[in-house]
This record gives sequence, C-alpha cells and structure tokens, in this order.
Amino acid sequence: MSAKRKNVVRFDLPVNPAFDERLARESDIDLSVCARTGPESAGWAALEGAHVYHVSAAKDELPRKWFVGAELLARSPMLLCVSSAGAGYDTVDVPACTRAGIAVVNQAGGNANSVAEHALGLMLALSRRIVECDQRLRHERGFSREDVMGHEIGGKVLGLVGIGHVGTRVATLARAFGMTVLATDPYLTEEEIGRRGAASAALEELLARADIVSLHCPRAWDTLGMIDARALQRMKQGALFVTTARGGIHDEAALFAALRSGHIGGAGLDVWDQEPPPLDHPLLKLDNVVASFHTAGVTHEARRNMAAIAAEQIVGALKGGRPPRLVNPEVWPAYAARFEAVLGLPVQPPDSE
Repeated sequence: MSAKRKNVVRFDLPVNPAFDERLARESDIDLSVCARTGPESAGWAALEGAHVYHVSAAKDELPRKWFVGAELLARSPMLLCVSSAGAGYDTVDVPACTRAGIAVVNQAGGNANSVAEHALGLMLALSRRIVECDQRLRHERGFSREDVMGHEIGGKVLGLVGIGHVGTRVATLARAFGMTVLATDPYLTEEEIGRRGAASAALEELLARADIVSLHCPRAWDTLGMIDARALQRMKQGALFVTTARGGIHDEAALFAALRSGHIGGAGLDVWDQEPPPLDHPLLKLDNVVASFHTAGVTHEARRNMAAIAAEQIVGALKGGRPPRLVNPEVWPAYAARFEAVLGLPVQPPDSE
C-alpha cells in the first residue's frame, strides 16, 4: 500500500449512493465497505489501515464493537479522521479521539429541513389529534367529530431547547404558522438567538411559558436527563412535548407519568432510549403519544444531502483541508502533525482552503 493512498472505511449500513460515487471520483482514495455481521477479522483488517472511518451515528444499528472507543482507536494506528454519518455522534468517544490526535467531523445541518418539517408534523398531529382520529376512524363508529376536536398551533408559544441548524429552521416554520417562538441555548448570545428567529429565555422560563416544548439540542453530558420529572412539572398544564433530538435527554418514565396524570397534554417522540422501543413500551400504549422511529432526518432528500456533504468533507480533509464541520477543533495542532506523519503531506494553511 502506497503511503500516499488514502483509505476510507465504512460498514454496510444504508448510505445514499452519492457517498460512494463521490469518493470513486478520487483516484487516490480507496473505499472499503465491511459487513457489520461478517467476520470480525475483515473489519479489523480494514480499520487497521484506515485513514478515515465513516461511522453510523445510530447507536442501536451498529454493533458496539465498531463504536469508536479506546479499543478501536488502539487497533487503528493510521486513523486520522472519524466521520459521523449524521449530525449526532453517539457512537464516537470524542475526548478519546482528541487525545489520540484524531479529528471528528459530523454532518450538522445536512438534514435540518427534514428534521424541522418532522418536528412541525408532530406538533400538528398532536394539536389536531390527527393520529388519534385516524385510528378511531379505522376501528370505531358512534363517536362524534367533537370527540377528536383539537387546537390550532397559530398563536401558541413554542419553546425551543436548542436553536442550531434544526432549531433555526423550526423557528422559521413556526413563525409562518403565527407562533411566538422562545429559545434557550447555552452556546449562543441573546442577540444571536434573536437573529435566528426567537426570543431568548432561560430554560425554566421557557418551560413555564411554552404551549409546546420542542427539543433540538445534542446528546451530551450536560443534556442527558435534562427533561426529568422536575422539568416536566415546570411545564404548563396541558402543554405538548416534542423531541426530534436524541434519546436519553428526556426521562421516559417521568414523561409517561406526566402524560398519565394529564399534566402533559401529549408527546411527539421520534427518539428513544432504545431504538426502536420495545413493543410493550408504556409510552406506546397512550393515545396522546405520536411515535416515530428516529425518522425525522430520514428522507430521500436528507439522505442524499448528508451523503454528499460527508463525502465532500472527507475528500477535502484528505487533501489537507480543515473540515468545515469539525466537532473537536482543539485537536487541530496534533491532527496536523499526525496528518503529515501518516500521509507525508502538510495540511493546507487556512487562506488556501
């Protein structure tokens, strides 16, 4: 294997053809696609020579042995970059990568339109009781239209927990419906939140004022369990809860209790502690829950866009450029030194990118 050839590895989870097609246009990049359930030796052999590992962000689709952790890093001495296939990176130990001088990149924003549309869809389905009406119409007669009467979302207060790529798009769509939008985001100033289309509010204030609370924050040490029993109790009586973020940010047992008691009027859930949730999951038994299978960002358009930007980012990185969606920017000096040592090429200075 020539030191100047670049090796990219991924496993055989669904990826839009745009990813493989873009890499195939580079004469010095080789792509290996390994079987998730195939012989472990084949996967390890590919990773031992990999410069980039394009890894699924779905924690319940990828076998844990292929998560990016201490063991995988120790067995991948040539690895320079870990590319998450999604906006999240639940399958990647980012601090371990940083310590090893490995860049971690994601595809933040690539599926923002799809996720935002799904979040609005959940809000509408809950407010207008669309799913409940559909199910009753298929199985019952004798109920009246007033029995499934819902509410408009226009004029309501929407509280966004996180206003990044997706949250900003949700704010735009919500304002088109005539909603008042509040947002909390510890990484943004009040002025920047305003530029993104929302009024800044602390989390406690947002929970107390919002008719609908929608989560758009990453799964991290400071967000795990953030929406617990206390937070749910802070919400308005009858308010709706929607999440297209990540499982684990909200406490499922506490949410079930709040829904059963009637304190929370309904929940639209795209993400779960375990995906898919078991068939006997208590939340799936409630009529005021609209459930989906982490599909908010899974559209034909989003999948193609995510694959295309992922491949372009990998190509740019392997040419020595600084990735535009670098999760751990503090790694850059160590990464640059390793890049030159492994590939015999310098990283490009910022003004040449």
